[in-house]
Amino acid sequence: MTPATSSPAPSGQPLVPLAFGDLQGCRTPFQQLLAKAAPPAGTPLWFAGDLINRGAESLATLRDVIALGERAVPVLGNHDLHLLSVSAGIRKSKKGDTIDEILTAPDAADLLDWVRHRPLAHFDNGMLMVHAGVLPQWDVTMTLELADELHRALCAPNWKETLAGLYGNEPNRWKPGLKGIERLRLTCSALTRMRFCTAEGVMDFSSSGGLNAAPPGCMPWFDVPSRETAGVTVVFGHWAALGLTLRDNLIGLDSGCVWGEKLSAVRLAQNPAERTLTQVGCENCRAPGGGN
Repeated sequence: MTPATSSPAPSGQPLVPLAFGDLQGCRTPFQQLLAKAAPPAGTPLWFAGDLINRGAESLATLRDVIALGERAVPVLGNHDLHLLSVSAGIRKSKKGDTIDEILTAPDAADLLDWVRHRPLAHFDNGMLMVHAGVLPQWDVTMTLELADELHRALCAPNWKETLAGLYGNEPNRWKPGLKGIERLRLTCSALTRMRFCTAEGVMDFSSSGGLNAAPPGCMPWFDVPSRETAGVTVVFGHWAALGLTLRDNLIGLDSGCVWGEKLSAVRLAQNPAERTLTQVGCENCRAPGGGN
């Protein structure tokens, strides 16, 4: 990957992370955006999941992110899990998938191992990053605990058994007594798939549209009154139809690059007034079909 032109951080000041929306295999826009944003050398680079699939260069994009080493802080998205599921024989490739080049790469085992060991949530400096959303009943501590449970299960020797059990829409609401695979499935659904839920936190997966496409009785997960994570800034991707969403306590970064729109990156300053947005166009990365 061509290195971005970087300038050093001001002396004595901590490096502020730069967060990217869903890359989905759109390597050229990613390279352009990284060069345009020109973060100081060593800046942590956060990725809100879905590094691969649908875009034309999934393998090269994955290699680029891995090459960033410890600077790269990605969380798993539903497309990343889909890659693992296809590799394990749990699911079949879909029309529009662009993951075959990863699966047939000479170092496929190492690439898949790297993906499988990524976390499902990341928290630092008052910023919580997940791919899709956080149930309203979960505070940061609970979110990180549940994400870590799922992460450890996917890193375990029987990870294929766990992964096979993560698909399905039930249970669709949080109960503290949930155990085993149902607890892991609900955690996965919320962190990697959720868009809409009721005020009580019952998830609805029938719509992937924008705000005007909310199912009856539902609202975006982040608009539920008294959401437990309202006191921190939540960074997420996944929701292309929502588009770029910037609020003081909410940063939605999926601006539809793989659909020919834009790829976005936001400098995650603690003070919302100091956050900066950088974007590039993605006219040549339009997906041939499928959805999020």
